[in-house]
Amino acid sequence: MKTIITILIIVGIVFLLGALKFLMELLKPGVYPPKKVLRKRTAALAGAGGIFLIIALLLGRF
Repeated sequence: MKTIITILIIVGIVFLLGALKFLMELLKPGVYPPKKVLRKRTAALAGAGGIFLIIALLLGRF
């Protein structure tokens, strides 16, 4: 069970780092892909990362 929790934490952190990368690209002017696409990618990665970390936290508690 600890292996699963560790994997979930690692995947969650990777997703959050990806969201941070897209967020930093979003702040740059004149970037491709369009900002609308970057916002969607950032939200998707941040949401997925948060869900993975919450699942890992819940599995760790019980």
